[in-house]
Amino acid sequence: MNGGGAPAILVLGGSGFVGRALCERLVRQYRGGARLTVATRRIGHAQALQPLPGLTLRQADVHEDAQLAALLNGQDIVVNLIAILQGDEAAFERVHVALPRRLAGLCEGQTRLIHVSALGVAADAPSRYLRSKARGEAALREARPATSTLLRPSVIFGRDDRFLNLFAALQRGLPLLPLAGADARFQPVWVEDVAEALARCCADASRCAGQTFELAGPREWSLAELVRLAGRASGHPRPILPLPAALGWLQALALECLPGEPLMSRDNLASMRVPNVATGALPGLAALGITAQDVEAIAPGYLRGGATRLDRWRARH
Repeated sequence: MNGGGAPAILVLGGSGFVGRALCERLVRQYRGGARLTVATRRIGHAQALQPLPGLTLRQADVHEDAQLAALLNGQDIVVNLIAILQGDEAAFERVHVALPRRLAGLCEGQTRLIHVSALGVAADAPSRYLRSKARGEAALREARPATSTLLRPSVIFGRDDRFLNLFAALQRGLPLLPLAGADARFQPVWVEDVAEALARCCADASRCAGQTFELAGPREWSLAELVRLAGRASGHPRPILPLPAALGWLQALALECLPGEPLMSRDNLASMRVPNVATGALPGLAALGITAQDVEAIAPGYLRGGATRLDRWRARH
């Protein structure tokens, strides 16, 4: 650790959904004495983090070796949250495989790497997303088996999520919701539980090194059940029409053809063929001393609206 006290922590992807929750948690954990660096492609994307004490924003392209090496210099812990849900093979390779491999090669010998992967990863998984995540894990295990920690979350929910909020919004505007992959299985995990798990891995990086944790909520849900929950909680429940596999594939193909980021891709649909649930063969949240919160207890509070998490932070400080 550099200079004693709080470790120097670099968060890649810190301006995202999980990253914002993690940065707040780390500031609390180190009682305002955190030494956090958040790398972002554009400073404007991370402006909401600026009120957090001890946090430095640095604009950088993490896919460029010189800039990445400069970010890594002097860091005790690196948390990699960078991921994409959609893209072609080259995009998944660049983000999920090449970046972890470059991190492993550029980090100093004792720097701890904490990498967020996903449940269901496998070299022979049916989707590019899951296969690329598996290759990224393999790259870290091969290069830094003793100094890397892997976390595999299920789908992550929380106030700013793009999952339950999306299905709530769709039900506000549609009389009927055609749903591909309605029977897909998930074990949703609260973003605050994920942030706490990451923070505890930072606090005890040596003990967690070399381990893989499965981060999942207390019970399994089908996609249809989660969509119904989003509708009820937001006050706009709608009938759900489960689509057969062929029609679901055609729906995903049609959504891919629309401008902007699609709501669903064929690769997303392929990922849902693998249950997004904990295997139980690896340690989970309980091994980190965390009691997982259930989506049914948390989601109604934010799907009905209210202040954002950073609004509450500003009100307290």
